[in-house]
Amino acid sequence: MRELTPQVLGIVVRRFRDFDMAEDAVQDASMAAVMQWPRDGVPENPRAWLTQVAFRRMADHIRSESARRRREMDVAEEAARAPESALDTVGEEDDTLILLFLCCHPALTPASAITLTLRAIGGLTTAEIASAFLVPETTMAQRISRAKQTIKESGIPFQLPNAEEREARLRSVLHILYLIFNEGYTASSGPRLLRADLSQEGIRLARMALRLQPENTEVAGLLALMLLTDARRHARIGLHDELIPLAQQNRTLWDQGQIAEGIALLSAALPKGPVGPYQLQAGIAAVHDEAAGAEDTEWPQILALYELLKRMSDNPMVILNHAIAAAMVHGPKEGLKLLDALKGDPRMIEHHRLDAVRAHLLEMAGDLQAAARCYHAAAGKTVNLPERNYLLMQAARLTTGMVDS
Repeated sequence: MRELTPQVLGIVVRRFRDFDMAEDAVQDASMAAVMQWPRDGVPENPRAWLTQVAFRRMADHIRSESARRRREMDVAEEAARAPESALDTVGEEDDTLILLFLCCHPALTPASAITLTLRAIGGLTTAEIASAFLVPETTMAQRISRAKQTIKESGIPFQLPNAEEREARLRSVLHILYLIFNEGYTASSGPRLLRADLSQEGIRLARMALRLQPENTEVAGLLALMLLTDARRHARIGLHDELIPLAQQNRTLWDQGQIAEGIALLSAALPKGPVGPYQLQAGIAAVHDEAAGAEDTEWPQILALYELLKRMSDNPMVILNHAIAAAMVHGPKEGLKLLDALKGDPRMIEHHRLDAVRAHLLEMAGDLQAAARCYHAAAGKTVNLPERNYLLMQAARLTTGMVDS
């Protein structure tokens, strides 16, 4: 059902040009399937069955509209009377990619695009999305409603954009999938470090995007990055959901199947054309994953990859991670000097990671007092409880060490 629903929604939106009403109709059809299929058996062509029921629901909706919509009612009634064999041909087309481009349209804010993508393509309920982002269900419902209204008012056609638009809009699509995965891999707030359901949903949607655009090397790079990163998930938390940093993880818990798949995807993508930022990030993740232990990590290779990545992006997280790699190769003073580039950057003023990285490098340099202060400052800026606890523990460890000495 999760695989078929976005396909059917794409067909209905294409036919009727009304995202909001189409989603309601597809939900009704899905509910009918949940009720009937266990009793009567799954139909021979489930997508055609769902499409036909959704068309009928649309016809019911349109019949209740005023006379000025008579033309749309005629179309709806014709579609509702269509034999199942006619719907089979409609079902041959997969409109999921168009729907993905629609949900991730630049007219929407990233927050709206994430929620709409999870709702329309991911199949998550409003309550599930609200729970993931720790907001009331009514707030999330309003956010989704506003996103649909934005699409409706923008007049965005339900069709694949042309080559130039597709290139620009694909960046938005991949960025949204990347944000969905990251929110699952490290929740932005709340009592849990991970939201595995969201990171798995990001992987599922990236797989879908790759099936729809198998020759796109950046889509392959994004999926590889997700797999290579998610492979470490089980080693990243302890028995009480406490954060375990990369250097201290039990690498026997890493998912070797995911690592092998990610490396294979990356190896196949790299020779095909220009290397993009997701492929570079996947390459960095692969170097980490292939190291037998933290001490075996090829930091010079990681540093070289980050230097390439910096040329492509002014993302402050790239600068931050580049500083860590430089510290591991050239010493903490070099890393601390590179962090100065982020002083006053408005994107990082309230972000805990800048203070956390500075604390780590100061500790490497032997300035334990300054490191403890930075760990405390970082803890005060994060609202993810396991991250905060970890940072406070690091500050306490250094403070205790100074007292003992």
